[in-house]
Amino acid sequence: MRIDWFKNKQVPLLDDDFFLPELCLPEALLSMVLLAELLVLVLVLSEPMQPDFNWVRLALTSLFVQWIVLLSAALLCRLRPQLARLRPWLAGACCSAIVVGLTLACTAVADYFQLAGPLQRSGEVNLYLRHALIGLIMSALLLRYFYLQSQWRRQQQAELRARIESLQARIRPHFLFNSLNSIASLIAFAPEKAEQAVLDLSDLFRASLAKPGTLVSWRDELELAKRYLSIEQYRLGDRLQLEWQIDDVPDDLPIPQLTLQPLLENALIYGIQPRIEGGLVRVEASYMDGVFQLRVSNPYDEGATAATSRGTRQALVNIDARLAALFGPRASLSVDRRDGRHFTCLRYPCARLTQEARAI
Repeated sequence: MRIDWFKNKQVPLLDDDFFLPELCLPEALLSMVLLAELLVLVLVLSEPMQPDFNWVRLALTSLFVQWIVLLSAALLCRLRPQLARLRPWLAGACCSAIVVGLTLACTAVADYFQLAGPLQRSGEVNLYLRHALIGLIMSALLLRYFYLQSQWRRQQQAELRARIESLQARIRPHFLFNSLNSIASLIAFAPEKAEQAVLDLSDLFRASLAKPGTLVSWRDELELAKRYLSIEQYRLGDRLQLEWQIDDVPDDLPIPQLTLQPLLENALIYGIQPRIEGGLVRVEASYMDGVFQLRVSNPYDEGATAATSRGTRQALVNIDARLAALFGPRASLSVDRRDGRHFTCLRYPCARLTQEARAI
């Protein structure tokens, strides 16, 4: 089983993307029970109206239908792995046959013990045929709904994968080019450091390409960012000061790849590079109540910042788009300036850790 993280939801998918959902899950059972109760109301209201509403008839019919629904859900849930190996049309036919068979079995039990009360019928065959046709029609409609929902979900996930991969493809060259520019600035006055920086960049880019998934662990993302900072440290020297407050974050917390590094790059280009004296870049991260928060801050000088390149702002837009695609509307990326510092903050809900939440 694979787990994809989209829209702040964990979407369990079998390897063959079988259209029949896990009917043993509480949400699926509740939906089926409610739909069955609506069917009961339709069946009862379709009969000739009496001066007094027959509540006993409603209760007995409801009990009869709910037994069929719950038994069908339990059996289909049990047989789901075997049904997933069949072709969709054959699996659907088997599901309908199971529902019809259980309907006829429950009808026979209810009729034998007279559990369903006085049923209107012109003969034994008509009763069984009526219940079998109702079971066949309702199961076919529900299975068709499940199939269309599965196809829609697969199309939605395919479009989302393409969108995320496109965003990821944009940020990697951006990251590489800016690192190369930093190395180029070292060649003239510190060729030894430039050579070491090239080796660090090689390790750095190899690490960024090692995992094809969109989400990586916080440990890996932090290692990637620190390798980038080691390259920039050659160029900026003592002008770059770093402070880390990240002890509260689990190592295996999932984070979109190349998220922290662009934030640090933004802080260096706009906060450290324009200032002769440099400054302090502070990284603060926390994980509490299922919500991850990351804040990167740097000194802010409006006059110096205005003359700086605007290139990395596209990276922030990119990060915001990826957060929204992966974690839904509760994810956010905000920018704030106060007390002479520039703050870039992101947060997103993350209820499960990386081992249980491998991406695409």
